[in-house]
Amino acid sequence: MTSLAAHVLDQLAQMPDASRYRIAYSGGCDSHVLLHALAGVREQLPAPLEAIHINHRLSDQADGWAEHCRRVCTELSVPLVEVTVHAHPKLGESPEAAAREARYNAWRGLLQAEEGLLLAQHQDDQAETLLLQLLRGSGPKGLAAMPPVTDFAAGWLGRPLLGQSRALLRRYAREQGLAWIEDPSNFDTELDRNYLRHELLPVLQARWPSAALTLSRAARHQAEAGQLLDELAAQDYANCHGEHAGCLCLAPLQALSLARQRNLLRYWLASVRQLPLPDSKHLNRILDEVLYAAPDAQPLVAWTGVVVRRYAGELYALPTGTIADHSDRGWQDWDPLRQPRLTLAGLVLEAEPAVGQGLSRQQIEVHGLQVGFRQGGEGCRPAGRGHRHELKKLLQEWRVPPWQRTDIPLIRIDGEIAQVVDYCLCEPFIAGEDEPGLIITLRDTAGI
Repeated sequence: MTSLAAHVLDQLAQMPDASRYRIAYSGGCDSHVLLHALAGVREQLPAPLEAIHINHRLSDQADGWAEHCRRVCTELSVPLVEVTVHAHPKLGESPEAAAREARYNAWRGLLQAEEGLLLAQHQDDQAETLLLQLLRGSGPKGLAAMPPVTDFAAGWLGRPLLGQSRALLRRYAREQGLAWIEDPSNFDTELDRNYLRHELLPVLQARWPSAALTLSRAARHQAEAGQLLDELAAQDYANCHGEHAGCLCLAPLQALSLARQRNLLRYWLASVRQLPLPDSKHLNRILDEVLYAAPDAQPLVAWTGVVVRRYAGELYALPTGTIADHSDRGWQDWDPLRQPRLTLAGLVLEAEPAVGQGLSRQQIEVHGLQVGFRQGGEGCRPAGRGHRHELKKLLQEWRVPPWQRTDIPLIRIDGEIAQVVDYCLCEPFIAGEDEPGLIITLRDTAGI
């Protein structure tokens, strides 16, 4: 067993259990080395080994590279899965980003539960990533560069060669007599990573020979710092989460230092709401325009995929497109006795029979039932109240954010509001004691 193979086995032992190891095999030197090393010790692996080749079809040589990968995998007796992807960049997107997104999407589609996807990224790749993130002005998470292992799709993604240098991998490849593909695009210094690799890092290493090792160590330090910041943010979130799920309460948030506010907002958006993070400009706008806005203001900060709003002392983050407009939608007839489930504008209403609860079944049978959304001017008499209320006032009383108010289904019987779904039943349409009734609920609600 070679020392490199022993190192890879040691790294895999520190990663999650796998039902299968799947190597991302491009045909280049690094992934060939990883494939060759693991193929030589496959009897010591706790799970089967397989290679995946992604054909981006961005080069005239792409089909030849795929044939090379087939030949190598046949020689090593390793099963190969081939996937062809569309990797042409969109308007304003770099070729690198488009190829990476297509590649990762293909891997996500292939990876099954508890499978490990192994990438051959190494110490020099880690140093390049750190420098790129530093030049982009990234914080600790960006400067942590690439983690050795992380959850990915239905399984996990591992990088068992992060502790090894490019020079060591090349030496292994020469000693083992490996033949690999050299993609000409890897030498195009118009691409940022290639510029760092071929122009900047050699200069740094001429002065500091251990630059890649040192930069990789710095990335580990940043990863630890990022973990500590997440732990602090989780504690702050426990003290700042709002009354509504996924919201932040403004009063305790405003009591934090500015640095902790920034840290908590990033954690809230990325980890709690699982939304794209803002750049510094939009994060500062949240702090300046939303957190300290007048109580009756309705501030809004938006960036690609996200809208952040404030209402009634709480901060909301919504995916773009979750705010529906039903102003042009009329009332729709619904017979819940024969059709207990109704899908309406992406929402799912369900009716369940009951006794002494919900809407009066007799009223529904006599007058029929309609479903619609608020358009303004509606009113009703909630159960237990002696007089009619404007729906607008009720929604304010219930602290429903303004942007959600047109997304609440209303039930109408005999031309009157009989139910504000998930909020109240209205007189005189409530089932009496021992009277057959229908409980109507909203099953699939949009995100807050």
